[in-house]
Amino acid sequence: MLTNYLKIALRNLWKNRMFSTLTIAGMGVGIAAVGLMVLYVWHELNYDKFHTNADRVFRVVHYAQWAGGNLQLAPTSAPYADALKHEYPEIEKTVRLYPEGGGVITYRDKKIEANDIMFADKSVFDVFTFPFLYGDPASALAQPERIVLTKSLAEKLFGDAAKAVGQPVEFSNNFVNTVSGVIADVPLNSHVQFSALRSMPTNYTNGWQNFELYTYVLLTKGSDYKSLEAKLPSFYPKYLKKEMGELTYRMELQPLTAIHLHSHLDYEIGANGNSQTVYIFALVAGLILLIAGINYVNLFTVRSISRLREVGVRKAIGSRRTQLVEQFLTESMLMAFMASLVGLVLAKMALPLFNELADKPLTLTLYGPWITGAIVLLFALLLGAGSGLYPALFLSGFRTVVALKGKTDSQVGVIGFRKALVVFQFVAAVALISCSWVIYRQMGYMLHKDMGFNKEQVLTFHLESEGPRKQIQALKEELRKSPLIEAVSAASNPIGNNNIGTNGMFFEQNGVMAASTQVVQKFSVDSDYLNTLQIKLLQGRNFSESSPADAMGAVLVNEALVKKMGWQTPVGKRVNYFIGKDETAEARVVGVVRDFHTYSLQHKIEPLVLQMPAPSDKDNLYVRIRPGQTEEALAYIKKAYQQFDPAASVTFHFLDENFSRQYKAEQKQGQLLLTFTILAVLIACLGLFGLAALAAEARTKEIGVRKVLGASVASIVTLLSKDFVQLVLIAIVIASPIAWYAMGQWLQSFAYKIDLEWWVFVLAGLLAVGIAVLTISFQSVKAALMNPVKSLRSE
Repeated sequence: MLTNYLKIALRNLWKNRMFSTLTIAGMGVGIAAVGLMVLYVWHELNYDKFHTNADRVFRVVHYAQWAGGNLQLAPTSAPYADALKHEYPEIEKTVRLYPEGGGVITYRDKKIEANDIMFADKSVFDVFTFPFLYGDPASALAQPERIVLTKSLAEKLFGDAAKAVGQPVEFSNNFVNTVSGVIADVPLNSHVQFSALRSMPTNYTNGWQNFELYTYVLLTKGSDYKSLEAKLPSFYPKYLKKEMGELTYRMELQPLTAIHLHSHLDYEIGANGNSQTVYIFALVAGLILLIAGINYVNLFTVRSISRLREVGVRKAIGSRRTQLVEQFLTESMLMAFMASLVGLVLAKMALPLFNELADKPLTLTLYGPWITGAIVLLFALLLGAGSGLYPALFLSGFRTVVALKGKTDSQVGVIGFRKALVVFQFVAAVALISCSWVIYRQMGYMLHKDMGFNKEQVLTFHLESEGPRKQIQALKEELRKSPLIEAVSAASNPIGNNNIGTNGMFFEQNGVMAASTQVVQKFSVDSDYLNTLQIKLLQGRNFSESSPADAMGAVLVNEALVKKMGWQTPVGKRVNYFIGKDETAEARVVGVVRDFHTYSLQHKIEPLVLQMPAPSDKDNLYVRIRPGQTEEALAYIKKAYQQFDPAASVTFHFLDENFSRQYKAEQKQGQLLLTFTILAVLIACLGLFGLAALAAEARTKEIGVRKVLGASVASIVTLLSKDFVQLVLIAIVIASPIAWYAMGQWLQSFAYKIDLEWWVFVLAGLLAVGIAVLTISFQSVKAALMNPVKSLRSE
């Protein structure tokens, strides 16, 4: 029986080649798109789950709120780990990660810049699972000045990773570390990424308010982290209140596996994902699959009109309804299987491009070829049964006499259902077009918004050794000799990397120094910084290199800090800052600068304090180069710098690239959404094309009569198109508010964002109408141009 079903199915597929091709192509593209999207979603949902103790590992984060300010920080300060371990017996182990261990690493004649190296406590391999290839995890970081390399970095330095253990490598300032182990490369679905780990300096500690490193805890087996969280409020009055004063403070334990998608605090250790984006992509995958399935249901149902006599004959000679259902389901599953094969081939071909867009190392055979094949087969069976069930029941349900006549008298419900499916397809398509457009505009806004300074043609590079830092003024003068260089400045940090950090400082209020600190951004810049970045000075004066008192006793503040403190006359106000664990020094505000972004636009501009750098802090140089001669300028800078440090290898970073790098995830996601929007629209149009063709075929005689009676080509095209265009217009009305709400929610993750404007959704709707009209017009014009004699003779 099954063999007979398959023979008949193949004959019908061949007989209706256009219908079969449209259906298989549409479903194949849909399956490929869904498969790739599912791989992406699966990868995002499985971050950090490879750690053996993932369910017992938590990151310590904290929140504080006070009159006029608040903080929500992923990093903590150095003393937290020991204090937490001492205070709460539920904590088995703690580990701290400090992302300031990178730089130029040297082995013999090889120099490699590795800025993604971290300091870590020796317990790091007890808490996290990073498989060792060489070395002993128990002792790898137990001694000072030890380093564990990833396999990739070890191969770059030594050629063979097996030769790395025991070898000395050198960082700037003559810091020599001994390689004590080599681990496998960190999986890309880890929220912590590094190329090496260095042992934390012995007894490393700092002030309670120097929030600069990340603290993780491993709970004892059977401990409930929510119960532990309920005990944490006692921590603040015991350890922090003395320094931070009266405020609302809360610590939280973040599950390790939830950090990537659900943590969006300030100063995250890396670029996290977004759970909303994952849900959106899962929804898009579902919509594409539904659109492809709807195409099949619609085309099969409409095409069924030509098969009513076949159903009637089969019933007349004794076929039961179950046999007819089995026949049509066999056809449906056969088409689904063929579409799945097409989809698998398309997914394989598109995977390299998809990985480039998604910035992921995805593979189709994640769990092996046999399991992948079984999943594809099961998916084909479910898809075939799901999409073919309604047409099968519809066709097999006609009474024998009605079916033998080849026509039906009451299809109002069927037609209404089919129209509803078309509307649903274009609701999805219009919503996706609108969302893609909004994302594109937001990305453009972030890349071109006024940042409060001129980031064009400004580069930064790190001064690795002490020599150039001690001769910074001479180095700056040497660079200024060239007409290719417009301005030069020294600072403690490059901006745009989302890693400036925060400090607690005391500010004068109503003539009295406040008893508690305010958390602000702080970094050091010299007197040329404002000129180099073209930052506007609003009040007071700039730093002066000729004034020794400015080195420790002067600060510049931004507008955000002035507003937060409520200062009417900020110049002259006193500021106290920590110079040790409990020791403070006093400075005065000498000037107010215009607000400028030190972080990407996902973050609002925070209160900022600028100080003059100590000689050891002048380790980043900002250089503004003349437009149009970039290569010549870079060559000159490198040559000039090597006069002060002949062995240095200079790596340049342009400020505009620093900032745009922070939007990489959103840009990639926007590109992915645009790609899948185009696919969804394409699949919907394939279905519309088939429906238009079948509608024109069903009305062949009517078209012939109308032409004989003098109807024009334009009137016939209008006749055949208007019903479909009406459905698309209904879809626009439904889709626009849905897209408006979805994009409103998405934009909430940005501190600075575009306004949602009505014309964006109108243009998206008009674009959908235009695409639909072009799709329908081909078949409509073809039908209208047909010779009426042939039309009237047709059956």
